[in-house]
Amino acid sequence: MPAVLGYEVPSDRAVDLVERVLTSPVGVIDTSNGYNDGESERRIGRALANIGPASGTLVVTKVDAERRDYSGDRVRASVRESQERLGMDHLPLVHLHDPEFHDFDDLSGPGGAVRTLLQLKEEGVIGAIGVAGGHAPTISRYVELGVFDALLVHNRLTLVDRSAERLFERAASRGMAVFNAGIYGGGILASPEAGRSTYAYRPASPAVLEAIASMHAACIRHGIPLATAALQASLREPTVDCTLVGMSRPERLEATLRAASEPIPESLWHELDELRPSPELWIDAQG
Repeated sequence: MPAVLGYEVPSDRAVDLVERVLTSPVGVIDTSNGYNDGESERRIGRALANIGPASGTLVVTKVDAERRDYSGDRVRASVRESQERLGMDHLPLVHLHDPEFHDFDDLSGPGGAVRTLLQLKEEGVIGAIGVAGGHAPTISRYVELGVFDALLVHNRLTLVDRSAERLFERAASRGMAVFNAGIYGGGILASPEAGRSTYAYRPASPAVLEAIASMHAACIRHGIPLATAALQASLREPTVDCTLVGMSRPERLEATLRAASEPIPESLWHELDELRPSPELWIDAQG
């Protein structure tokens, strides 16, 4: 996604990355219909065609609106587009993507996106359905419908923000699969030395920037990269079933797998907990 990353990822490099993921211990590849106008799905589809899906690898995608159209017809069209790009007749898990930018009653009402996803599941086109977005209070309304099998929220359960904690607990109590995305806050927790000033695609508050700087310093004292702590903070969450990490280079795969298993002392976890900004500074508390 060049608009988010700030740079282009060559197609061949992306396909190489996906091929390596398919033959690695990583169990999930996450994408969406709308990522770079479908280019993400096309590249994953090329990799699948080249080597085939590895046993146990779950390819997850999402339905997206077309401009403001998030009708049932648009949902069916989005699924067909994803099937064609990925080369998959059956999509094992499809999320309703970014519903917070649309009217809840329209999406959940008769003939709307939610009921269409349920119909596609009943027809066997989709194996399971989920809801994926950012604003935890809005996403919680969809969880309370009681029809979704999975939940994905980004940037809301990280080292510096726990806006989605109760939502994840609620989803887990319903037996939903919980996906935690955006664990680096858009990159600032992965490369604190880069001088970024945004968290979750928006300007970070001075308190959050100060907390990240203090966490970075604490990690340096313990000889642990802040990115490693950010990754493992999600992996150790009891409600999280899958931690999603964005990658754009094949070499990042092995580095991430190493970071996932690097020992971190309990003393550092206690220190990081104390440095986390207070709840009123979390992004959903600020609206």
